[in-house]
Amino acid sequence: MLIYNSQTRKKEEFVPITPGKVGIYACGPTVYDYFHIGNARPFITFDVLRRYFEHRGYEVTFVQNFTDIDDKMIRRANEEGITVKELGDRFIGEYYKDAGALGIRPATVHPRATEHIGEIIKLVKTLEDKGYAYEVGGDVYFDTKKDAGYGKLSGQNLDDLEAGARIDVDDVKKNPADFALWKAKKPNEPAWKSPWGEGRPGWHIECSAMSMKYLGETFDIHCGGKDLLFPHHENEVAQSECATGKPFAHYWMHNGFINIDNEKMSKSLGNFFTVRDILKEYDPEDVRMFMLCAHYRSPINFSRDMVAQAHASLQRLYTARDQMQFLLKSAQDRALTGEEEELLSRIAEDAQRFDDAMDDDLNTADALSAIFELVKDANVSLNGQSSKAAIEKALTTLNELADVLGLLSKKAEEALPADIQALADERAQARKDKNWARSDELRDALKAAGYLVEDTKQGQKITKA
Repeated sequence: MLIYNSQTRKKEEFVPITPGKVGIYACGPTVYDYFHIGNARPFITFDVLRRYFEHRGYEVTFVQNFTDIDDKMIRRANEEGITVKELGDRFIGEYYKDAGALGIRPATVHPRATEHIGEIIKLVKTLEDKGYAYEVGGDVYFDTKKDAGYGKLSGQNLDDLEAGARIDVDDVKKNPADFALWKAKKPNEPAWKSPWGEGRPGWHIECSAMSMKYLGETFDIHCGGKDLLFPHHENEVAQSECATGKPFAHYWMHNGFINIDNEKMSKSLGNFFTVRDILKEYDPEDVRMFMLCAHYRSPINFSRDMVAQAHASLQRLYTARDQMQFLLKSAQDRALTGEEEELLSRIAEDAQRFDDAMDDDLNTADALSAIFELVKDANVSLNGQSSKAAIEKALTTLNELADVLGLLSKKAEEALPADIQALADERAQARKDKNWARSDELRDALKAAGYLVEDTKQGQKITKA
């Protein structure tokens, strides 16, 4: 498998640290509000990464944190007159609701920053003892001048960074690019005891402490949105490698941005939407499908038209799946014909094209094309005379590949209600008796009840309108 490594800025062959196992750390949300549509992209992308490794037989440890202490959380909790923990608990619960709707599976571990204060303090103390950190009035900063490799992840020069507008200027810091590892307590803020007095962790240090606890000092893949490349991930690399003297993550993966109707998403433009808002208008699986129709590193444009196209594509997959399930009900258990052998050969080729696409830096767009080829092959070849084995193989392969992408998660329609089934049975008998007038009346009755009838060689097919 090839992965585009942000640190080397090229595709590299993935070689796990431990054969057959993969450790992945994905930056999670700051839980002060519902997560927005821009957050949804990395959550979906790296959920698919995890699913694909599992599809290929790897044992995956997937860690995604919750940042449950930071300035935004403190401000909102104070505005609402509640504790930061109460705020965090609420929005972690809301995260699971929205993520679940989008088909995002819970991580192996979802660590919270406030539950790892001991590990964070130990890491900061290690950096201080090694001369990479210094304390000023209860605040502890990382000394970027002491790290010869600072800037290697983002490919930026420290002198240029110090002159850049993105660096906060603080008179107490030795260098403009230095960043906080520990913050001294301020009024109306939660705080924990530490060697430097009461305070709380800086943002960057939490991910280093938690990733190393659950994945080790060196692990396979660290991923997140492109907006986190600098300064967050750059600072993670610096503090982690200076503390341990070892490489931090072997591969770094970053997804591209989302635009809204061809404009950059921002609160000032009024086009900043939470997933909770989006799901009031769109089916969550359509949103997931939309995200996967483009390569994860490419920018994508969220619009009604694009989601409508994703919906139409997804419905093609559901229609194919439902047709196979319908054919399977009356299929005969017999030996494969020569034509069916050819079909299964084409399906195997489609499945291989899917794997080849995913092996090429998680190319979900091309992987979807392979699934649609499979659907095309099945639609052309399968019919009421097809063997049970041929239909089952096509259906099983479709479901397996779709599951890697987190699609086709909706179950086939449940058994018809008793009154609807009675109408269907009566209509089937009317057609058998060639009572076409009564058959048409019953079709109209089913339609009025919200069900569509399709007459096929295998019998009538009834679906909810």
